[in-house]
Amino acid sequence: MLDALEVVTTVVVGLMVGVEFSVLFIMNRILDALPEDSGQLGHAHGGRMLGALMPFWYTGSLVLSAIWAVAGRHHHGAGLVVIAAGLLILSVVMSILLLVPINNRNKTWTPENRPADWKEQLHRWNRYHYVRVAVIVTAFTLLVAALA
Repeated sequence: MLDALEVVTTVVVGLMVGVEFSVLFIMNRILDALPEDSGQLGHAHGGRMLGALMPFWYTGSLVLSAIWAVAGRHHHGAGLVVIAAGLLILSVVMSILLLVPINNRNKTWTPENRPADWKEQLHRWNRYHYVRVAVIVTAFTLLVAALA
């Protein structure tokens, strides 16, 4: 049973990392290259769509990692799983305190109602997202290492 938990947790966290990596290095660049207001509208739509999905994914990843840490506490790699779970906690805290407030504003913006500093707010979100991606990539790496 522990083996299945380890694999499921690693896959779930890995897929989450892939989505967030894609947002950072692919989707944002595509949206920023679109003409006129299309990019801002795309960011708003992405904020609504992913803003509805990612809280469950982050929470699920954290819960699975915590269960693995408890269930596997006497097994090889348990310390790595505990550290990974701690990093996932950090990513959730970062999301709630830094990224979600910007995303909640962004997802309501249209060309008619967006603030004058909307680009700076999106750049700030991206800077925070770079750090969050580094945190979850590290957590994923530790989970993979714990499998060995």
